Amino acid sequence: MAVPAPHGVPDRPGLPPVPPELAKLLRAQLAAVADAVEEEVRRQVPDYARPADGAYRRNLRAGVVQALTLFVDHIADPRDDGRAIAATYYELGRGEALEGRSLDALQSALRVGGLHAWRLMGHTAEELGLDSTVVAALGELAFRTVHEVAEAAAAGYAEARLRSSDELERRRRRLLDLLLEDGPVALEAVQDLAHSARWPVPRTVAVVALAATPDRREEDRPLAAAGALVDMESRPPRMLVPDPDGSGSFGGRAFTLALRGRPAAIGPAVAVTEAAQSLRLATRALGLMGRGILPRQGVVRCSDHLSTLLLYGDEPLLGQLRTRVLAPLDAVSAGQRERLAETLLAWLLSGSHVPDVAVRLHVHPQTVRYRLRQLEKLFGDALHDPESRLDLILALRAESPNTQQE
Repeated sequence: MAVPAPHGVPDRPGLPPVPPELAKLLRAQLAAVADAVEEEVRRQVPDYARPADGAYRRNLRAGVVQALTLFVDHIADPRDDGRAIAATYYELGRGEALEGRSLDALQSALRVGGLHAWRLMGHTAEELGLDSTVVAALGELAFRTVHEVAEAAAAGYAEARLRSSDELERRRRRLLDLLLEDGPVALEAVQDLAHSARWPVPRTVAVVALAATPDRREEDRPLAAAGALVDMESRPPRMLVPDPDGSGSFGGRAFTLALRGRPAAIGPAVAVTEAAQSLRLATRALGLMGRGILPRQGVVRCSDHLSTLLLYGDEPLLGQLRTRVLAPLDAVSAGQRERLAETLLAWLLSGSHVPDVAVRLHVHPQTVRYRLRQLEKLFGDALHDPESRLDLILALRAESPNTQQE
């Protein structure tokens, strides 16, 4: 910890020095003044108006005594730069940040306490009949004291907030890693880590896989402040969104705009302990987007393409299915193969209704019938066997991936 040296206090060398012997008298009154200042702070600053007992009372009391001691020490030895007291108030500022109180409350307490202490000690100086210029010097010294402790407290407060933010980010990263790891995830472990990460555990979650764009700036992190757990360093970048079906900022136009044109795949909504499943499907969908099997641009929802994701869940097996089932098409040219495969799939999906196939393919019904006669010669009875028809649909959908993009 590096406590900054007090600086920035207006210097008025024209004021006369304060008599050092005054320090002895004020030090004798320090305990009584501390009592009065502590009470005034607790009375005027709502954040400090709590039961005066325990560690909190001791910390508040110690802070008041330290500031008054600094004031008196400046009188006894003007060369004292107050570093020791600054360190104390630096820690006080850190403590306030960790307690969740605002810096405004701390600064208010310092102003109220400093003003009240000056009134009490200034009255003592007047009773001693000190010259008005000496009293003015005391006021200047009081201002300097308040400024020094306030500056040290603000530095400690800022340091604690920064460290707290960094630690919170680290805990949320650990939470995200836990939720997305392979294997079973215990809800109790999620709840414990989520509590330390200040992340309310939702009923359901969805994982979004984002297309990697190395030229993006770090601050371009969509929905990072909307409750999502974000990891932009993973490949692919990903984020876990709580309660996706009930979030107004997720999945709609606002979400698409937040992505700024970055392609993304949204995994299905699952229980929080099953987030890895949502990640797997989102990652698979993103890969299929890159290959043109799913739309390349925009946002793709896995829930709208479950059959395609299932079909491409085991691509080596899918390849074997295509090779075996579509082997009869190897006997025709590449151009014929494409036309016949397109016609056969449309015929199977339309319930073998030729007019519907013609409309779907934008060709004459007679053209459809001609192609079907060719297909009958190639496939024979397989065209009418229910189990073979299912294999044909799966193989043909893999043969013509653009048919997925409806």
